[in-house]
Amino acid sequence: MVNRSPFGRFGLALTWLVLLMGSVAMLVPFYIMVTTSLKSPDDIATSSYLAWPRTLEWKNYVTVLTNVNVSFPLFFRNTAFIAICSTIGVVLSSALVAFPFARLNFDGKNKLFTLLLSTMMLPGIVTMIPNYVLFKYLHWVDTYNPLIIPAFFGGGAYNIFLMRQFFMGIPKDLDEAAMLDGATNAVTFWRVIMPLAKPALATVAVFSFVGSWQDFMGPLIYINDPNKQTLEVGLRTYTSLTGTQFHLVMAAAVMVTTPLIILFFFTQRFFVKGIVMTGIK
Repeated sequence: MVNRSPFGRFGLALTWLVLLMGSVAMLVPFYIMVTTSLKSPDDIATSSYLAWPRTLEWKNYVTVLTNVNVSFPLFFRNTAFIAICSTIGVVLSSALVAFPFARLNFDGKNKLFTLLLSTMMLPGIVTMIPNYVLFKYLHWVDTYNPLIIPAFFGGGAYNIFLMRQFFMGIPKDLDEAAMLDGATNAVTFWRVIMPLAKPALATVAVFSFVGSWQDFMGPLIYINDPNKQTLEVGLRTYTSLTGTQFHLVMAAAVMVTTPLIILFFFTQRFFVKGIVMTGIK
């Protein structure tokens, strides 16, 4: 039944107003970035940063793409390769680790899961030097291995937790029915649980891809070869080279951000469903 009282209508209007203000606050920086990328230097100097460009300078993007010192097409390929490989590793490994925590019974399960969650309280800066020493010992420095291989060993405590919560919401009757048909735990995982966990898998994939795409510290620490660098490091390098040419810097920033926006538009249905259903047991 719809609440048509004045207080109910006021509360609904207030809710929409807050949501609208939040949306504007989130979109304004992106609007400024896009409009600045389409302005000329004179337009930036003589107009407000909120003003729409007098003329659309699409050549700013051509200038960025054809820069001889910073090859954004090469950095795009490098970043896409790292992001796709690490995302596959995170999705597969986090699902494999979450399955026994959610569906199987074994001694010490709760203690192990508590220990796993406790690693989320460990700052990344604490493990930065030990990780570098380990990867240097393995001769992985200046390769993509430190940015990809660890993703295949667990996928991170948060992703495991997310997958476990979703798996716990799937009725266990399905597991029992599969076992009556002679299915092993591996078959149940691949043919029963995984097809039903598409929203959670999509959620973890989006989180992982965005995190890998925007990773700055990892490539900065482990990659020395300029031809192996990623977009975030390339953007920082380009910013230092162009200085106060804000129209070019913003054009580069738009190109780095656009793939993530496209990804979210194509996956938002699964993403939202995965977030909502994760908390339902």
